[in-house]
Amino acid sequence: MPKIDAQTQIELEAAAYRRLQKHLMEDRTDVQNIDMMNLAGFCRNCLSRWYQEAAAERGIEMSKAEGRETFYGMTMAQWKAEYQTESTPDKDKAFRVAFDENVTKKGD
Repeated sequence: MPKIDAQTQIELEAAAYRRLQKHLMEDRTDVQNIDMMNLAGFCRNCLSRWYQEAAAERGIEMSKAEGRETFYGMTMAQWKAEYQTESTPDKDKAFRVAFDENVTKKGD
């Protein structure tokens, strides 16, 4: 790997984050959060929460709704109305397991 200074590393990481955000928010709006959580253990809401937590670590107050709106580029209600589809009982069951394993236990 090439030697990269700390500032350049931050800039590259930020660019990768922005590209992931664009991919999820513009290119793949068809991919549901529940499917992401069930397969990968995180979803758009996790990304917005991590953003909110990073802000808090720097003394920036941001509500859950503000973090989501920052990541989604719209309110959660708008996102749900435009892109969210109905779930299934099987997906809901898998989600409860994935959420417990990846969110609840990590918060302990």
